[in-house]
Amino acid sequence: MDIGAKEDLLSFLEYLKFEKRYSVNTIQAYEDDLIQFLDFIQITYGPTGFPEISTGLIRSWLALLKENKISSKTINRKISALKSFFKYLLKTGTIEQTPMFAIISPKVNKRLPVFVDERDMSTLLNNVEFPNTLKGTTDKLAINIFYHSGIRLSELLNLKESQIDHLAIKVTGKGNKERIIPISTVLSNLIDDYIKQKKEMGLVERTFLLVTPKGHKLYPKYLYLIVREYLTLVTTIHKRSPHILRHSFATHLTNNGADLHSVKELLGHTSLAATQVYTHNTIEKLKKVYKKAHPKA
Repeated sequence: MDIGAKEDLLSFLEYLKFEKRYSVNTIQAYEDDLIQFLDFIQITYGPTGFPEISTGLIRSWLALLKENKISSKTINRKISALKSFFKYLLKTGTIEQTPMFAIISPKVNKRLPVFVDERDMSTLLNNVEFPNTLKGTTDKLAINIFYHSGIRLSELLNLKESQIDHLAIKVTGKGNKERIIPISTVLSNLIDDYIKQKKEMGLVERTFLLVTPKGHKLYPKYLYLIVREYLTLVTTIHKRSPHILRHSFATHLTNNGADLHSVKELLGHTSLAATQVYTHNTIEKLKKVYKKAHPKA
């Protein structure tokens, strides 16, 4: 990649960070995708300026990705990165026409979100014993917040004590968008007890709600490991990650009659289409009830 291309790429990434307010993970994914694409162009076609990149060159890269068995979902993300990048180059006057106008994203088979059964979640929250230590209390609270609020992993990691307001938490989501999530008295009491426990232990870290046994801010792997550990005790589903608890939160709400627009707001989705996937689980449940109960099914 030549110096000019690097400068344009860095400028684009800064644009995503400060103007579009994309998440760190999204920016990193876009950067990786674009570097991969530009390296392909350089190696395959030699030095090529952005105005010289045609739809045909892009299709040759996408064809290579398909040959290498890259999933349609991943290819779609790479296409999104390219579309955003060339749109930015068009905006800054680097190119006069985007080569992405004729690029069509491959269809992705929609999978129903995996979720934990309500009875299994009840068993985990009401019957499983957590160690009587700060770590045990942290693990229990983390799982309860995930399931009670549908919060994302990054949102929980960065949740501050100051964002807790009795029966609600103020969450900073994607694009730095804030939303208010109501919480139950049970969860509110767990949070109050946890904060009290931290004070009594004299922990230095008082900014972020959840901390490690040494009092430091939690990290992603910590939450992945504890969620997997405790879900393994109550369910046999293959996926046992923090995001599964978010799916469970949304699915259980829709299964019990929650309004889809309300679920959308609670999850922090920008589009209702992203939330509608949870209605499919409800429909599947109704199909099973119908098949089991109707004499002509």
